[in-house]
Amino acid sequence: MEALILVAEGGGPTLFARMAITRALNRHYVPEFNPKGKEPHWGRRKLKRDK
Repeated sequence: MEALILVAEGGGPTLFARMAITRALNRHYVPEFNPKGKEPHWGRRKLKRDK
């Protein structure tokens, strides 16, 4: 709240206020760990002319 008041009254840094609001809204969110991650792309890139 302090960062939001600082922005509203004195034109403070809006990025910090935005980060604070986002953290407050997502405070109960627990991210899941995905051990697999993204699958690697082992093939060649396909060009439009190769189709």
